[in-house]
Amino acid sequence: MMQNNILSDARIVAVYNANGGIMGELSYVIGKVLGNTHCALCDISHGNSIKAKAQWRERVASFPIPVQAVHINEMDEATQKASQGQSPVVVYLDGKNDHIIMIAEELESCQASPQLFFDKLLEKIVSLPFSKL
Repeated sequence: MMQNNILSDARIVAVYNANGGIMGELSYVIGKVLGNTHCALCDISHGNSIKAKAQWRERVASFPIPVQAVHINEMDEATQKASQGQSPVVVYLDGKNDHIIMIAEELESCQASPQLFFDKLLEKIVSLPFSKL
């Protein structure tokens, strides 16, 4: 049994700056083409493809804490509260220490690279005062 370990109840939720569903996706694509909409997290996970990048899928599967990517309209209550209305954003949730760990500017600095994103994410998590990674 894990003793108050960051891995026991923790999860990471990455929130896209877009709504899910056909209309949400269509609205995002049109906004992106017109230059009115941008999502650094979308660039990291998908680039210009409908399908997630292979490196993104691999890193999500192997990360020591569950990582979930959701659209704005797919957030659960804990994610909504922790994200404080921001998107794109990455939040750490464990029920006690829920908070933002990456904001849009930090996602932009990943330069659309899943490798950079997960390296920074791990660095952020390791630096948490309660982390046992």
